[in-house]
Amino acid sequence: MADKVANNMTETAEQMNSKSSLGKLQGLIYGSDIKTPLLDGTLAPYINLDNAASTPPMLSVVNRIQEFLPFYSSVHRGTGFKSRLSTVAYDEAHEIVAEFVGADTETNTVIFGKNTTEAINKLSYRFPLGPGSVIITTQMEHHSNDLPWRNQAKVVHIKVTPEGRLDEADFDKQLAKHKGKIALVAVSAASNVTGFVQPIHRLARKTHEIGAKIFVDAAQFVAHRKLDMLPDDHPEHLDFVVLSAHKMYAPFGTGALIGPKAVFLESAPEYRGGGTVNIVTETDVYWGDTPDRDEAGSPNVVGAVALAAAIKTLTELGMDNVAAHEEELIVYSLKKMNTMSGVTIYGESDPTRANEKVGVIPFNLDNVPHFLTAAILGYEGGIGVRSGCFCAHPYVVHLLNIDDGAQQSWQERMLSGDKSDMPGMVRASFGCYNTTDDIDKLIDMLVRIQRKDYQGNYIQEIRSGEFVPKDYQEPHSSYFKFS
Repeated sequence: MADKVANNMTETAEQMNSKSSLGKLQGLIYGSDIKTPLLDGTLAPYINLDNAASTPPMLSVVNRIQEFLPFYSSVHRGTGFKSRLSTVAYDEAHEIVAEFVGADTETNTVIFGKNTTEAINKLSYRFPLGPGSVIITTQMEHHSNDLPWRNQAKVVHIKVTPEGRLDEADFDKQLAKHKGKIALVAVSAASNVTGFVQPIHRLARKTHEIGAKIFVDAAQFVAHRKLDMLPDDHPEHLDFVVLSAHKMYAPFGTGALIGPKAVFLESAPEYRGGGTVNIVTETDVYWGDTPDRDEAGSPNVVGAVALAAAIKTLTELGMDNVAAHEEELIVYSLKKMNTMSGVTIYGESDPTRANEKVGVIPFNLDNVPHFLTAAILGYEGGIGVRSGCFCAHPYVVHLLNIDDGAQQSWQERMLSGDKSDMPGMVRASFGCYNTTDDIDKLIDMLVRIQRKDYQGNYIQEIRSGEFVPKDYQEPHSSYFKFS
């Protein structure tokens, strides 16, 4: 079976000269043939439009893990064959990540951790900051690229335009205003809310011109577009990049931080323990080289192998092909949704500008709570989406145009334990395996919701804000249980 799947993946990859053939990948996603229960008792193929949160694993990744697991062992300094093999695989995974983002391994390191959030927190502790240092970020960032910096320095948030794009004029203004104090500019390559792609290389040039470094959160970008850090001496070089495997078809618990070795060799690691040292005496510690000093404890070797396998597959498919296919899906979706009445699309709604974003479409139906829309899609359509603020509260509040008074009111209710009126949106997000058929089913369900043509009697849970069908018992144990 594994050989058959691997062969199919190879054959499919060879067919990827045509961008339209990417939709055929749906059958090469692990679990894509699984049917899930609907509220009416029937089963339906699951339609995953929640890829911005996590992508499903590719079969090629699962197969590679199955090939590796019989040989899994501890890495580094083990003398047995399995340990030697695991060490080679783990070290090679670092090299594969570096090559994928165009990092020079002579001067840069790849550090593995749990995910992007942990990687950003690590950098926030390791990046050298002086008294009065300023970190520039933007109003459109995921909390993970905002909150860690607030704990370390003064943070200045660049404004966004009414539709949610970066206000580059304000970026220029703040660079000039804080010149001499700015240590780091921290921006996302693509928004997890609107999908807007940032001009990261142009921002890098401007950042370097005032003597600062740039950090790019690429978690929402690298599974959709080609990212190149460029040579270290290039004026548009990206100094630091982070990514997460679980958004790249390898949800096995690994993230990566890529950046200059010199920065991480400059100070002691924030996590200390096994694997981080060369010598320890009762009075002294001599830290190891990078990345060892920043990968404390036994690493997630399986996760690293999975990430490398996913990168190999994405490279084989061709990131330009992936981007072109997802652009087709965005155009198709926007055209369909623009013909509907009572739908508000946030961010970009013009299909001719689909190339300016990755496959994320946030929207709301008039007079239907976002929590309810998402619930009906899931329970009655078998369509997985996400609703809420997507860990980007300031950005979503801006897009929804909520005034200060209303914002203060719902914040107070939420803090008291009532999320029933929490503002937010519904987000549909695409992977390289999604098809126009998936979008058609989404549109059909949205029309049904607008017509109130759904079966369930939905009640809202006050503490979570989410809607559930009354008296419905989820058949979870029929699908998975530990005993």
